[in-house]
Formats: sequence, structure tokens, C-alpha cells
Amino acid sequence: MSRIIVFGGHGRIALLLAPLLVKGGDEVTAVIRNPDHVADVEATGATALLADVEAMDAESLAAIIRGHDAIVWSAGAGGGSPERTYAVDRDAAIRTMDAAQMADVARYIMVSWLGSVADHGVPEDDSFFAYADAKWAADEYLRGTDLEGTILGPGALTFDEPTGRIELDAPDRGAVSRADVAAVIAATVHEPLTIGRTVRFGNGTAETSEPIADALAR
Repeated sequence: MSRIIVFGGHGRIALLLAPLLVKGGDEVTAVIRNPDHVADVEATGATALLADVEAMDAESLAAIIRGHDAIVWSAGAGGGSPERTYAVDRDAAIRTMDAAQMADVARYIMVSWLGSVADHGVPEDDSFFAYADAKWAADEYLRGTDLEGTILGPGALTFDEPTGRIELDAPDRGAVSRADVAAVIAATVHEPLTIGRTVRFGNGTAETSEPIADALAR
């Protein structure tokens, strides 16, 4: 059993992730900002923790991280203003990494996106630019820490039923169901072979995909 803290605990993927972790015997703390979401989160078996990560400094974040065994960053501004995108997807994420080191919690899973590379190709006048730029900055910061980090890069998210299979380095948009992304996160938490890796994936096809556990254990 591990104690897992999930930032962005009311997100669609996080709400699918928590039951998987709980079923596997883990204790899950789901960090949320809106008190109206407590019931939704606790229905998954997780414990809701009200905290505004956008406003908290690293020391405050370390206080809520301390005592856990792993961190999952699945929070995001969800679009909107570029300023808030940078504040959450880059700056708050980076503060949780600093906080993790203060709290001596080494395992850190970053939920990023398939296209998070230095030359992501999104033009600056595109509304998606701030997200692409912020995620790349956060990913790179994690790579530069001493944390036992894994960066997960799913492709375009769908509401399809889970397949239990993924294709690594999927081409094009790499469509993948949110349920399979949740399953990848759950498996990554306990797979030491993913430490230090960036895992980009989509669902692929029956011919190109493989079971999630096999893909992560390479």
C-alpha cells in the first residue's frame, strides 16, 4: 500500500484514477479547490483535501505533500487566460516539485501531453500556445530535479471505453481514452522502470498496441 496525493483531484482523469488506486490498496488524497466537489471525489474512495495550489507557496505545498509516497500532477487551468494557464500548468506545478523535495517525497508523476517537446510547433498567436509552452517548461523542470519523475504524454483524449492497451510514441494526434490514461497513471505509480522516462502514448490499433503493463515495463 502507498499513499498517493493527486493534484487536480476533480478532473475527469483523476476521478477515474482514484478508484483504480484504491482498488489496488493505495490511500489516495485528492487535492481540490472547490468544496462543492468533495462528494464527487470521496465517492471514488479518495480523501478530499481542499487547497488552492495556485495561491500556495512551496512551503505550504510541502506540508500537504509530506507523508505521502508519490505525487501525481493532473491539475490544469483548463484553458482560459494565458496568465492563469502559466500560473497553474507551469508555476504551480513547479512549486509542487520544489515542495516534493522539501517533503522528501521523491516519486513524481507528471501528466503532460503527447506534443510536449521544445519545438512543439504551436504559433504564439494560437490560443493553445500558453498551454504548450507551460507544459514544456514544467516537464523540463522535472527532468532537471533529483525527483524520481515520470512524464506521461497522452494524445488527444476521448471518452471511449478503456482497452487496457496503448501504443508508445503514437503517430498523429495519438487518440486515447481517458480511462486508459487513468490506467497508465495507476500502473506508472508502482512501476520503477518508468522512473526517468517520458512515456508518450495513444491507444493505437489492435496491431500496433500492447498491454499497458508491458509498455511501461520496457
